[in-house]
Amino acid sequence: MQQSDLVKAIFEFVLLIFSLSVHECAHAWMASRLGDQTARLQGRVTLNPMYHIDPIGTLLFPALMIFGPLLTGGMMGGFLVGWAKPTPVITRNFRNLVRDDSLVTLAGPVSNLILAFAGLLGIAILFRLHGYLPQQDSAATNLDSLAILCMIAIQVNLSLFFFNLLPIPPLDGSRVLRHFLPYGALNAYDRMGALSYILMIFVGGPIVRYFLGHAMGMVYLALGHMRG
Repeated sequence: MQQSDLVKAIFEFVLLIFSLSVHECAHAWMASRLGDQTARLQGRVTLNPMYHIDPIGTLLFPALMIFGPLLTGGMMGGFLVGWAKPTPVITRNFRNLVRDDSLVTLAGPVSNLILAFAGLLGIAILFRLHGYLPQQDSAATNLDSLAILCMIAIQVNLSLFFFNLLPIPPLDGSRVLRHFLPYGALNAYDRMGALSYILMIFVGGPIVRYFLGHAMGMVYLALGHMRG
C-alpha cells in the first residue's frame, strides 16, 4: 500500500463523515423551519458528527469500503456510501404533511449536491489562482492536497446524492415515494425488511455506479473546458 493511497483513504473517510453530518443537519434544519422542533431539541441542527454518527453506517461500513481494498488488494465497488443516525421527525407537527415531509426528506440529498458543487468551485478557484487542474487518471502524488480534497468531495457527495434518492426503504427516496403509494402497496413497501438491503447492494449499487459515472464524466468535461 502506497502512502498516497493511505492519505487519500483518510481524506475519503473524513469527508464522508462530514458530508453525512451535513446531510442529517439539513434534514433537522428544514424540519425545524417547517414546524417540527424534535431534531433541534435533540441537538441535531449541528455539523458536529458526534450527534449524527451511527457506529455501523458511519464508521464500520465506510471503513471497510475504504480501507479494506488497501489492505487486501480487493475491489469494493467504485463508490463510497454510508449512513448516519436517522433524524427524528414527527410529521403531525407539519402544516402540510406531504409537502413538508418531502421538503425535509429532500433537504439531505440537496445538501450533498451543494457540497459537490462546492468541490467543483474549489477546483475552479485553484485553476483561476494557480492554473492548476487535477487530471482524471493522475496518481495521488501528482495532486496537491486541496485538489485531492475537492475531487473526493465531488465524488463522495454525488455518491450520497444518488444513493439516498433510491426508492428503497429506508433511504430518502423511499420516504418521498411512500406518500404516493396506495394503502395496500404502502403496507407491503414498509415491510420489505432485509430485502431492502439486498436491493441496495444488487440493484441500487449498479444504479448508483451508472449515474455516478455519467456525473463524474460531466465533471471531467467541465475540467476540460476550464483547461481549454
